[in-house]
Amino acid sequence: MKQRKNAGDAAAQTPPQRTRPAPTNPLESELRPGQSIELLKELHILTREGKLNQDSRRKLKQVYHLYQFIEKLLLELPTAGEGATLADHGAGKSYLGFIIYDLFFKSLKAGHIYGVESRSELVQKSRELATRLGFERMSFLNVTVAESTDSDAMPNQIDVVTALHACDTATDDAIAFGLQKKARCLVLVPCCQAEIARNLNASKALSLSRTPLAELWRHPLHTREMGSQITNVLRCLYLEACGYQVTVTELVGWEHSMKNELIIARRSNKPNRAAADRLAALLDEFGLSALRETRFALPVQ
Repeated sequence: MKQRKNAGDAAAQTPPQRTRPAPTNPLESELRPGQSIELLKELHILTREGKLNQDSRRKLKQVYHLYQFIEKLLLELPTAGEGATLADHGAGKSYLGFIIYDLFFKSLKAGHIYGVESRSELVQKSRELATRLGFERMSFLNVTVAESTDSDAMPNQIDVVTALHACDTATDDAIAFGLQKKARCLVLVPCCQAEIARNLNASKALSLSRTPLAELWRHPLHTREMGSQITNVLRCLYLEACGYQVTVTELVGWEHSMKNELIIARRSNKPNRAAADRLAALLDEFGLSALRETRFALPVQ
């Protein structure tokens, strides 16, 4: 008769459970391969201890998501991005420019990023950081977006123009810059579109007597919201009229940012006459005809 093994004997013969080793770098799931940890610390996206807090994680998600769009555009260039030029308008602390350089330009032998920012202290800090990290093909201009168009520090042609949250008419200045520099692509995330709202408000009484559509911006809150919406619609039509194919999408979820509209324009060299006609009709309809000779003046073909 076989004797039953006691519980102690069974436990002794059971092989120990192997535990999966913890990842050596807990940030691996958060960061891109080859991403400079030192850069992210300098940009205060990572803490000095190399950790992410909730606000930094949100900011990093926005920049990475936008980078995905820009990387695709760079790879679509005839040179697949090799030797490309990129102008980042309203650069601020140059989060976007540094991330693009680190993930894309750093491994290439040619190409250049130009950061445009009007606040001198931010420009100086960006220059110092680029020098410290060895990012030799980055330049920072202490000028406004409008002034950068005629700056001698800029080349005559720019491949990609970006403007992330460039405030109010700075986005329009970035568009004008792109048109003059014959940019192949523009990537715009507009912010604080106030110019059209001011114009709508100034002509509100006349508009209310002329068309019931003016009820859409009779109240101040609606004036602001309608101003933003109309501004971006006009910008898209303007770009199409100037020979660009335009896509409008979300940058990230609304829980991360209310300034969430992403406009991507690719040059087609085929000015769209129908878009030009609709642009003119909308300007007339909303009492904005004066902008046909200034903000939305079409270039001579």
